[in-house]
Amino acid sequence: MRVGHHIVPPLAKQSGLTLDEQQLAAWGEDLGAASNPPLVIAITGDLGAGKTTLAQAICRGFGVTDAVTSPTYAIVQQYSSERCPVYHIDLYRLDDQSHLTNIGWDDIMAEHALVIVEWPERAGDRMPPDPLHIELDYVEGDATRRLLIAG
Repeated sequence: MRVGHHIVPPLAKQSGLTLDEQQLAAWGEDLGAASNPPLVIAITGDLGAGKTTLAQAICRGFGVTDAVTSPTYAIVQQYSSERCPVYHIDLYRLDDQSHLTNIGWDDIMAEHALVIVEWPERAGDRMPPDPLHIELDYVEGDATRRLLIAG
């Protein structure tokens, strides 16, 4: 798996993969292991689509040994790895992109780090210009699987 400006999952049909939770976690761990910071990963999807599950797997693959929790209420969680800091940011509760300053957004984006952002659309034009974008969606008729599109 090559991680750069664009990534297409191997063996993907129409640029997407249909994965169960275990496969999603394995894919995320592989992505984390292959990631080269500085890198911003933007994960979109509906509530419950698996964004935090994927973020946790990416962190594991990147070498984070602490328990990775959902930052929905804290908004930002910082973790350590041997490679560099990891930031897990959940913008779901953010009302306005002007509040990004209060969470240290500019400093985080300027740091040599792996940054995983859930609900990146809420950052508006303050998102970096070329994050690795991953979209998760429900698979119609199968509540156990998710469609993953990366690139």
